[in-house]
Amino acid sequence: MKILITFIAASLLTAAAAETRPNIIYLMTDDQTIGALGCYGNKDIITPNLDKLANDGVRFANHYDTTSICMASRSSVMTGLYEYRHGCNFSHGDMERRIFAESYPVKLRQAGYFTGFAGKIGFVIQGEKFEAFEKECDVWAGGPGQTNYKTAQNKGIAMYADAYPHCSRAYGAWAKDFMKSAKQSGKPFCMSISFKAPHLPFTPDPIDLKLYESKTNFTRPLNYGVENGTHLSPQVHTSRAATGYREWVNDYDHHVKLYYALITGVDAAVGMIREGLQSEGLAQNTVIIFTSDNGYNSGSHGFGDKVIPYEEGSKAPLIIFDPRLPKEHAGKVSEAVTGNVDMAATIFALSGVPAPEGIDGKSLLPLLNNPAGRVRDWMPLFNFWGQQSAQSMAVVSSEWKYIYWYYGGKEMKPTEELFHLTQDRIEMANVASDSQLAAQLATARNAYDAEIAAMKAKVIKGHGHEPYPVLFDRTSAWETKEPLLKLTKGNGGGEEEGSTTPKPNKKEERKKKKEPKKSLQQ
Repeated sequence: MKILITFIAASLLTAAAAETRPNIIYLMTDDQTIGALGCYGNKDIITPNLDKLANDGVRFANHYDTTSICMASRSSVMTGLYEYRHGCNFSHGDMERRIFAESYPVKLRQAGYFTGFAGKIGFVIQGEKFEAFEKECDVWAGGPGQTNYKTAQNKGIAMYADAYPHCSRAYGAWAKDFMKSAKQSGKPFCMSISFKAPHLPFTPDPIDLKLYESKTNFTRPLNYGVENGTHLSPQVHTSRAATGYREWVNDYDHHVKLYYALITGVDAAVGMIREGLQSEGLAQNTVIIFTSDNGYNSGSHGFGDKVIPYEEGSKAPLIIFDPRLPKEHAGKVSEAVTGNVDMAATIFALSGVPAPEGIDGKSLLPLLNNPAGRVRDWMPLFNFWGQQSAQSMAVVSSEWKYIYWYYGGKEMKPTEELFHLTQDRIEMANVASDSQLAAQLATARNAYDAEIAAMKAKVIKGHGHEPYPVLFDRTSAWETKEPLLKLTKGNGGGEEEGSTTPKPNKKEERKKKKEPKKSLQQ
């Protein structure tokens, strides 16, 4: 009898502990650069709900996406692993089931969380259909590919199309219903929403676009225009960021208006979510994380797109609000270097679920109590995808960024770049050759070399990442690297971006070259 009473008491304590675990909301936009929020100093954009979230929580000033493109970045968010360890990116392959099994949605559900996902997940599980995800969450509203701005075209949220024909607010409505179901379950919940906005094609909700109709002249980035990119490496000028997406250079005001209006739509959805938390009585025990899968160059240095390791394309906003913290922490800003790999680690720490051993991410919970602290000295940034001549690796600290462009073909030489970020945040002066900064260059090189050593030891097999510890090694000769190029998959394809840059007319090109039309079998 005594044993039975003890067992019942232990069970009740376990249940009570589960009920006190926080709810977790993870919100992610697509292609939102760090400066595209009012709380980051942007006076043109309308984001009152996100600005309030930052005022209530902690805003992060140096948050990087370690691979700045959606498929790889989203995989890093889910797993807490760098791309060369999860192996998932365009032209590198899908996520292995064994790796997805260690992701935060799977592990939290196993630990008793009520889980839900809506929006663009951005990858599939190797050898499985997209529908395999449906059994991985209690409530699933994810969509394949890029998803669609028209609510009715997204299976998981189509029921909201009449009230909210544009998907951003529809995701807010879905979230409200999810929270009601989560509350009824009696479990703590983890809800992840991946908005399509502000990804191309730029088609905002007319409700939000109307807010900008009188605005015709928008503030440009301080380093805006191709003339502010001539000092950068020749390699980066072969990237699609430099050769495509010319709308950001040719018609900035029009495109940034659409871009901002899309973000304003997400802001409205965030307001709906916070209203839902209040109405369900869940607000005091729900942590909200808001970020983006990558940044966006938006004409900085004359570049569009993301991918490349400069600030605008690799940095994204990050706001974390934990209502359980003392109010004196509200509105604080952390200058610590953080990354997308930290999202899974932070979610695991919040939930009390042990993180998988050896993940690359760090829990950011210490920074919520001490925003002046830091969780690392240097963060690596990678691009293993696309045009081979534009692939690179970098390391960044709160003060310095070092970039190594390995490619040495086509009359190029491998290039080093060093930027003193605290003095030159817009990266207008490459100081790698400044003899007075030799010590800083040596420190950055050492940090870079340490990341190369880690890559050599941990690179995943079978996804085409094996050549990169040599390709990115700054001490290896080009003659050693060049034969490895045939082992990489750097063709620049894979993601349907929806750029308004005109595409080549292949039929006309064939006429000009007098080439025969290829058969379907080819």
